[in-house]
Amino acid sequence: MRYSDPYLRQLLTRTKVIACVGVSPNPVRPSHYVARYLSLKGYRVIPVNPGHAGTELFGETVVPDLAAIPAEAEVDMVDIFRRSEHVPPIVDAALEHLPALRTVWMQIGVENAEAAAAAEARGCDVVQNLCPKMEHQRLFGELRKAGFNTGVISSKL
Repeated sequence: MRYSDPYLRQLLTRTKVIACVGVSPNPVRPSHYVARYLSLKGYRVIPVNPGHAGTELFGETVVPDLAAIPAEAEVDMVDIFRRSEHVPPIVDAALEHLPALRTVWMQIGVENAEAAAAAEARGCDVVQNLCPKMEHQRLFGELRKAGFNTGVISSKL
């Protein structure tokens, strides 16, 4: 799937609160550094992982599942770090328990047409097989500092 830059920029700009499903407290895991990056960029990141419920990450208490997030948290994006076959019940729970939900984002390598269709049928935007951290860096200019995303491929300095 290909998503336009304006579409992704709109999703990342309007989002305020992200439930990160499958986040790890291990700092070398992608789910950890993605969630950490997003929290450092001003998003409220609510970590979701039943194996670490009750601990703290990024200034938030880890919750066991999406149903444990209070409605007043106003989660507007779910970022899913789970295998593709595990996505449908996560999306179902998000649609049932998160009234402010506007975006379902599936991480790199995660795609599920059934879950995407269910979310879209309820009016949510869906992104599959992309990372919000990488897209945020690309779209908001952070990768330029390291010489990436310039539109020019060269081996010259």
